[in-house]
Amino acid sequence: MVDEVARVFEALPRARFGRPAVFGNHDYGRNFRTETVADALSHRMRDIGIDILSNETRTYGGLTFAGLDDYWGTRFNPRPALTALDPRRPNVVLSHNPDVADLPIWGNYRGWILSGHTHGGQCKPPFLPPPLLPVHNRRYTAGAFELGDGRRMYINRAVGYLRRVRFNVRPEITVFRLMNEEVAV
Repeated sequence: MVDEVARVFEALPRARFGRPAVFGNHDYGRNFRTETVADALSHRMRDIGIDILSNETRTYGGLTFAGLDDYWGTRFNPRPALTALDPRRPNVVLSHNPDVADLPIWGNYRGWILSGHTHGGQCKPPFLPPPLLPVHNRRYTAGAFELGDGRRMYINRAVGYLRRVRFNVRPEITVFRLMNEEVAV
């Protein structure tokens, strides 16, 4: 499995400043708790230039990414990454599972949280919410969410699946354009 995943990521273009990433539940094997699978995958990803952030931060071109390990896994410990963020600098938090946004862990963080996990529900009847959504907060399907305290979250539908079917939920690769904005005083 590790080599198959690596072949997919090797085909991605190189990034100018870096390629930060976080693991999700499936990166820990079938039962979501096999650390040896995650360790092997992490080493392989680093070999091809992808930085797996596990409850840690890294700065790329002036933008700091905090990567939280998977919420369902055995290594979820957001405090080191979140307390390392400087609120005076631009930051982005990567967290696979959007349910993390509702935990009382955020302190003074204000900014974007980028997430996934839901696959948009995979199958969504017209005008109804998706019946299969692997989160506690059923509001978290896909797209942008204002969290009401200076935090915003974007949940990507991704290209994968839990079951080999999608209906009314297109696969997605999101491209964000980051702009350096000078603040006038």
